[in-house]
Amino acid sequence: MRKSGSGGLVYSTDSGRMCPDCRQPVAECRCTAAPVAKGDGVVRVSRETKGRGGKAVTVVRGVALNAIELAVLGKKLRAGCGSGGTVKDGVIEIQGDHCERVIEALKKDGFTVKRAGG
Repeated sequence: MRKSGSGGLVYSTDSGRMCPDCRQPVAECRCTAAPVAKGDGVVRVSRETKGRGGKAVTVVRGVALNAIELAVLGKKLRAGCGSGGTVKDGVIEIQGDHCERVIEALKKDGFTVKRAGG
């Protein structure tokens, strides 16, 4: 069975990956441009181990960027730390304890940063 709204162009040699909803190139997609959560303007960096089998993870919260810009920032921070990680639900997670490196990198980019937690 095929849904009436699904299907269509997924990739174009002219512009690369296409959004299945608005049928625009992913870089120009308007449907994923969800409103950016406005906080107090402070980015908080913390180290967590809870629920991760004792492994440390550096967590970055409160970055006021849209999903695409947040993914780019996450990639830049992971590369700077030489580590893996992910971006999900507006939170950047970097494997390992890299709080100091992340704080320095975010300050260089002009963010107001605070160390959260212990």
